[in-house]
Amino acid sequence: MRSALPVLYSFRRCPYAMRARLALAASGQECELREVVLRNKPPSLLHASPQSTVPVLVLPPTPGGAPGQVLEHSLDIMLWALARHDPEAWLAPTEGTLADMLALISQCDGPFKHALDRCKYPNRYPDTDPTLARAQAMAWLQVLEERLTRQPFLFGTHTALADMAIAPFVRQFAGIDAGWWEGQPWPRLQAWLAQWQSSPLFHSVMHKLPAWVEGAEGVPFPHPEGV
Repeated sequence: MRSALPVLYSFRRCPYAMRARLALAASGQECELREVVLRNKPPSLLHASPQSTVPVLVLPPTPGGAPGQVLEHSLDIMLWALARHDPEAWLAPTEGTLADMLALISQCDGPFKHALDRCKYPNRYPDTDPTLARAQAMAWLQVLEERLTRQPFLFGTHTALADMAIAPFVRQFAGIDAGWWEGQPWPRLQAWLAQWQSSPLFHSVMHKLPAWVEGAEGVPFPHPEGV
């Protein structure tokens, strides 16, 4: 039966993999999770996805026996899972549209992630001023703070796709210097992040797992204890 499930290659701390796991868990989409060590990627991941980044979701073979589709981008995995089952209406925010959410997520994945990397890993970018990168990140986070002054979530009165796709990256930024983060004038953003990090859903997708070994079975996901 396990072979009939989608296979998810993941890495616990990766924010892209985190957002994919969140959507799969929220949708109740069962899969086989394979925790990857990024410095020693398994051959099956390399075969399924030449780019070999995580997350990667390999769908089961078709009834005719053709190889299953491979989803190599976290947002594609989220949308695939939620199109199958969206019990919490992540795709239907109370303010704005799906297109609006995708536009904000694009800003997160583009300019904000660019600045975040240069704040978190300054040694990798010796030609970049980390102070300037922090200022750029802060400007975008201020946009989120202002959105949250009008509503409890980024697009209305309930958690939606944008919240779950963006929160892992805000978490990563906040973790660079927790004391500095707590001292910033973003009370609503800080509360939004804290609420997300204390949620049962978040904890359900953050279990520490041993590295998957080629040829072994992965771990059932969502985990049996669930949300």
